Amino acid sequence: MLTVGDKFPSYDLTGVTSNDMDGFKPFNNEINADKWKVYFFWPKDFTFICPTEIEAFGALTAEFAGAKAVVYGVSTDSDFVHLAWRKSHPGLNNLPFPMLSDITRELSWELGILHRDEGVCLRATYIVDPEGMIRHVSVNDLSVGRSPEETLRILKGLQNGGLMPCNWRPGQKPLEVA
Repeated sequence: MLTVGDKFPSYDLTGVTSNDMDGFKPFNNEINADKWKVYFFWPKDFTFICPTEIEAFGALTAEFAGAKAVVYGVSTDSDFVHLAWRKSHPGLNNLPFPMLSDITRELSWELGILHRDEGVCLRATYIVDPEGMIRHVSVNDLSVGRSPEETLRILKGLQNGGLMPCNWRPGQKPLEVA
């Protein structure tokens, strides 16, 4: 599995950005090159835990944007399945970030986050700096959702510089080394 300090892989994926057929857009590493990126992967569309996470990331997208970061949601489902799910699930209708389709599983494979038995993405989250370096990774079992609030806290801690103690919150000072 790729981890902190590794370069995030290059990719060319289709993302769904609206509930219309004209909402299919190409995405790659060059887009938003000057920003931090948060990639979060989920196992399958039309499931139970996944929409709770996706909605929670959606609710915080403005705060991520305020931290000069863009959010990308990714699964191995097709762009057409993403579109159908967006249209049918009230909490996903107006997502403020693209749902990327890694239907070939190339990106997920290169990252090392495919579940061995299921062949779907684990609940992986990557924070990538503007230079394309992975600065944070977390991976959850298929049965446990993640915390977008914690992802935002870690992003802001990485951007703050210095040493962030346990339970550091934005606005608090980093540790001072004597």
